[in-house]
Amino acid sequence: MAVPVAFFALFFAYPVAAIVGRGLKADGVWQFGRIGEVLIRPDIRDVLWFTTWQALASTALTLLIALPGAYVFARFDFPGKQLLRAVVTVPFVLPTVVVGTAFLALLGRGGFLDELWGVRLDTTVWAILLAHVFFNYAVVVRTVGGLWSQLDPRQEEAARVLGAGRFAAWRRVTLPALAPAVAAAALMVFLFTFTSFGVVQILGGPGYSTLEVEIYRQTAQLLALPTAAVLTLVQFAAVGAILAVHAWTVRRRETALKLVDPAQTARRPRGAGQWALLCGVLLTVLVLILLPLGVLVERSLDTPGGHGFDFYRALRSADAGGTFLVAPLEAIWNSTQYALVATVIALVIGGLAAAALTRRGGRLVRGFDALLMLPLGVSAVTVGFGFLITLDKPPLDLRTSWILVPLAQALVGVPFVVRTMLPVLRAVDGRLREAAAVLGASPLRAWREVDLPLVRRALLVAAGFAFAVSLGEFGATVFIARPDRPTLPVAVARLLGRAGELNYGQAMALSTILMAVCALSLLLLERIRTDRSGEF
Repeated sequence: MAVPVAFFALFFAYPVAAIVGRGLKADGVWQFGRIGEVLIRPDIRDVLWFTTWQALASTALTLLIALPGAYVFARFDFPGKQLLRAVVTVPFVLPTVVVGTAFLALLGRGGFLDELWGVRLDTTVWAILLAHVFFNYAVVVRTVGGLWSQLDPRQEEAARVLGAGRFAAWRRVTLPALAPAVAAAALMVFLFTFTSFGVVQILGGPGYSTLEVEIYRQTAQLLALPTAAVLTLVQFAAVGAILAVHAWTVRRRETALKLVDPAQTARRPRGAGQWALLCGVLLTVLVLILLPLGVLVERSLDTPGGHGFDFYRALRSADAGGTFLVAPLEAIWNSTQYALVATVIALVIGGLAAAALTRRGGRLVRGFDALLMLPLGVSAVTVGFGFLITLDKPPLDLRTSWILVPLAQALVGVPFVVRTMLPVLRAVDGRLREAAAVLGASPLRAWREVDLPLVRRALLVAAGFAFAVSLGEFGATVFIARPDRPTLPVAVARLLGRAGELNYGQAMALSTILMAVCALSLLLLERIRTDRSGEF
């Protein structure tokens, strides 16, 4: 545990504590009264209310739209199922900046719907809700559908033989078994939407602000550290409660009904009703997922002189209205380098942490497990700003160093590495290591000869997720990326922040490139993933 604990203490706890300390301390004395002063402000109460209700609405809408898809992927077998499964998962690994840009191209001024029917939804809550459904559709399909595909359908059939109707059998047999998975998916969707930043920043306009957006505004624009510190504590407490409830639902899910091989439960649709359901899900995927991505690509090619690659060619120029010190195209190479370094760091820290969690340790191990999830509960904006004000003195004067970016990205990648590798490491029979030790192998050789071959595929999956997440990290990177070395999400946000058709077109082109890289990473993951049940 020593290396992961030291890493989190230095690059997570220290920067966050410094931000909170600067905001709540005056002349070395804690000013806890500032918490009440901030929370009673009408504008802050409006932010808290909007953050909560939009997360609840996004969660309910996502469940309503995605649960039929979870059933179709769990119970039906149809041509192209694996490809479609990868397609619906693409949004989950896309950076939020790209998601916001795609919906801006679809719903914004001069967008697809505006040109077709004169309908604009940008700067409305509907654009935010739809983008959140787009982003989290795969969470429900994979989490709920993964368990649904393993439930023995004969139990529901037995209930129908005993006289229960189709709905009654589903409600009394299948639904109770699915409830923990539905709760886990709902909590994860709520978590992602509660901490939403890029989507709200791009689509919400000045009228809508979540906690994450408000923390960014208070730190970057107003330099109001007391307010930012209080909001950070509020978000941390709320997300900590969400993660605690999620851990409880996961434990319940692990003790669900007896599971079977998913290959035994999937079959071709039968009857008009099932075919209609399949067609409805395919139409949903087409409109909700493929249409925004397709419009994004089309807008990147829609130049003043007709469709072409002018916006892509313009990325080679550093002009861009004074937005960049270097050509925007260099952001691709910058992001790739950062993401590769962040992936290596996340694999080392996450791999050691996962190995530690396989040992028995009671409360100590459970506390360590919770520590690894803390980056999901604290604003990435706070972490990025904390890097700037803490890592600026010897021996850790890193403020001008490129390593700051991959360090911040690795903090987000570590939880994905741990959650991917931990189940596989726990499944390794300890007696194999003992046998290797008896035969004279050192601990290092035993790990290389026993554990590594068994976890190699899981390691590749973890690396893929860490790379995709690092590639799209925006909240912390927007603070610490140097002007001469922007990342792709930062470059997109800068281009969207400036007026002009050229800037808009270049933002669409960069977003398309970033989308293609993330989609390629995901398709490679689909070929090597180890968990065929579909769990994240």
